[in-house]
Amino acid sequence: MAKIKAFKGIRPVKDKVHLVASKPYDVLNSQEARIEAKDNPFSFLHIVKAEIDLSEDIDIHSDAVYEKGRDNLQKFIKENTMFQDGEDKFYLYQQIMGENKQIGLLAASSTQDYFDDIIKKHEFTRPEKEKDRIKHFKTVNAHTGPVFLTYPDVKEMDDLVNAFIKNNEAEYDFTADDGVQHTLWVINDKDIINEVTNIFETKVPFTYIADGHHRAASSAKISKEKSDANPKHSGNEEYNFFLTVIFPANQLNIIDYNRVVKDINGLSEEEFINKISVVMEVEEVGTKEYKPKSLHEFGMYINNKWYKLTAKKGIYNDNNPLEVLDVSILQENVLNPIFNITDPRTDNRIDFVGGIRGLGELVKRVDSGEMKVAFSLYPVTIQQLINIADSGNVMPPKSTWFEPKLRSGVVVHSLD
Repeated sequence: MAKIKAFKGIRPVKDKVHLVASKPYDVLNSQEARIEAKDNPFSFLHIVKAEIDLSEDIDIHSDAVYEKGRDNLQKFIKENTMFQDGEDKFYLYQQIMGENKQIGLLAASSTQDYFDDIIKKHEFTRPEKEKDRIKHFKTVNAHTGPVFLTYPDVKEMDDLVNAFIKNNEAEYDFTADDGVQHTLWVINDKDIINEVTNIFETKVPFTYIADGHHRAASSAKISKEKSDANPKHSGNEEYNFFLTVIFPANQLNIIDYNRVVKDINGLSEEEFINKISVVMEVEEVGTKEYKPKSLHEFGMYINNKWYKLTAKKGIYNDNNPLEVLDVSILQENVLNPIFNITDPRTDNRIDFVGGIRGLGELVKRVDSGEMKVAFSLYPVTIQQLINIADSGNVMPPKSTWFEPKLRSGVVVHSLD
């Protein structure tokens, strides 16, 4: 069963939360972060992308960058931009983007659950990205960005959350510049804290990483390192837990994650479409953008034309949770055999475009001549994600894109 705990969050003072809360470190490059934080000395980007306060030619993985992030967090606390709660608390974090609303529990999750596979994964991690987060967390001495977890809905938890929100005022409520509304409630009541902890201990056998595999893996490795070095290790130290926001599965919004490819492997357009036709039903739909309407349906854009592709029966196994994914169907039946793209993680002929950018971005990339062909996909479902994680498999790279993104700096978890 899932082990979580309340913790003494480090968070912004109320009148500055809208200035502090920032986009996650991994959705902006250094130049974009410099622009985003240019006129805002309170942005949490000064901590999670601390290179923006150093020379533009600096190595972003140098010691100076991590140390600047640490110094900036300490400065935020010293100057009362942020403070640490005096007692352990849970926090409810609501996001509203358009018609989609999701309310998660901001809690410290057990790193032992990560090792024991109670926290389920669906992606491989890359050593260089782990190394970066390990060095950042250790130097700053805090988990600065939450891991996005989900779990199958539990009525008792839904009822508790709804009742608490109905009967308590929010601590923070602000709308970010991207139009997403962020609201936070603080749970102080010890009886409610115990009730929440008990619900997870008795009703939630597993949680699932939706986003943040590298942050989770890095937190677990720091925990192991610190526990091995501590002769008085008890298992209750803060380093045994990491920052998470845990959402009920039915509230989550997964959007498409599309593909663009630089060439068609020396084939003529006619030859290429003939090869596609072996595994897909191909229907030309004209110049209007084609967004797939169901699983196993794809859009394809090439030479100013859109096509509807439908995977033929027999090219995938409905009973295999990995093979039935549309990203797998495309990879195994088109990208690999036709383009000879065997490893999309490392092949520089393929790129990935989050659906938040719209299908117009695919058209733009192809029409500019940068890419030759684009594929639009139907989003992975949350049940598919859970099925993959439960089976012990991992998804192909760039399979899921969650929106809205969690803001960094709303609540921070100290390693001490």
